[in-house]
Amino acid sequence: MPPQAHQWESSHQLETPDTLHTKEWLRRYQRVRQASERLCEPLCTEDYVIQSMDDVSPPKWHLAHVTWFFEAFILAPFQPHYRTLDPAYDFLFNSYYETHGVPFPRLRRGTLSRPTVADVYRFRAHVDAAMAELLESPPAEHAEEIFRRVELGLHHEQQHQELLLMDIKHILAQNPLCPAYRDDLSPPVEEAPGELAWLDPPAGIRSIGHDLTTGFAYDNEGPVHRQFLEAFQLANRPVTNEEFLAFIEDGGYARPELWLSDGWQQVGQGGWQAPLYWVRRDDGWHHFTLGGLRRVDPHAPVVHVSFFEADAYARWAGARLPSEAEWEVAARGVAMNGNFVESDHLQPVAAPALTQAPSQLFGDVWEWTGSAYRPYPGFRTLPGTLGEYNGKFMSGQMVLRGGCCATPADHVRPTYRNFFPPHARWAFSGFRLAREA
Repeated sequence: MPPQAHQWESSHQLETPDTLHTKEWLRRYQRVRQASERLCEPLCTEDYVIQSMDDVSPPKWHLAHVTWFFEAFILAPFQPHYRTLDPAYDFLFNSYYETHGVPFPRLRRGTLSRPTVADVYRFRAHVDAAMAELLESPPAEHAEEIFRRVELGLHHEQQHQELLLMDIKHILAQNPLCPAYRDDLSPPVEEAPGELAWLDPPAGIRSIGHDLTTGFAYDNEGPVHRQFLEAFQLANRPVTNEEFLAFIEDGGYARPELWLSDGWQQVGQGGWQAPLYWVRRDDGWHHFTLGGLRRVDPHAPVVHVSFFEADAYARWAGARLPSEAEWEVAARGVAMNGNFVESDHLQPVAAPALTQAPSQLFGDVWEWTGSAYRPYPGFRTLPGTLGEYNGKFMSGQMVLRGGCCATPADHVRPTYRNFFPPHARWAFSGFRLAREA
């Protein structure tokens, strides 16, 4: 078990608008940092060090990397008297920032038995103490830039909180004992979502993207630009396990005419016969969850499918995947309520009673779109090394929207653009259908 979340003491000072502002940033910092450690409380020491595939990072690496981010991009440039615990950490925990330094190879993160888990928690405590000192009294000439980078760093850590749960699930799924990450998760929702229905979002010329001058957004979410949308229809909910099972039983994984060429190659090479984590038993289909091995809930959204599987299902169903612009237009004005990490299911659940509004657009599953991850017209990366955050990955990836059951609720927006390669399955990814009007 990791140590309890660290506590910080604020010095007594006269409250002014500026000091209240800095204290609010410190509270936000502490809240997000403590959430990462709470996610790791159910782990044993042995769980922290496993890298179960190339895309997975050991949990202790996640905890160290998000800490390195604050050290490298805030403390090093803006806290003159700051001293790192170990200069080697700048190499070991750099993920992909080539303009900052040479990163330790991603595929070898699981070989790092040292620094130990305890060392990583000491690193976190060291950086947290220095960040508390800086945020309580930031240098006036750098305060705006410090707070801008802190906000980016906190959203970055929330991304890694979701990745932590994805990676922990994949790590535990390799164990034939099917150990549960937690056995006290909130129970699933016991209700049927009802028949799939088609909605008619507005078409025509639409503004897409985030105004990057108002509120936080990643650079890849902007700028605002216009797109023309032909009339289309969007499913009122994601595709369910029951519906995807019909695809399986109709030989969906054995019919090359349904698949993109690269997808069909993945089916053969990976021996795909069902979504990731599904296991056929004598009494039907089960799947591995963060609560252990469970029977597949027919009414919950299907999850852990690749873009290729989503695309093949859509073709089988006589439909298609929505573009990311269509998805965003449909999400306008929809309340961002949903099954997020705070709901504590850590698994998609059945849709609530359906209405004429789209259901489960936010939470439950990241929804694959038919859009390649490319820059918007007028896109500009952040200046300096932080420009590597998103822009360098705009090739060979597909866009997903809406967040999932492992996403912090205050981390998503209708304009949020997640992205994964089309073969990825370990993310909490599902999909909904679209079709021409």
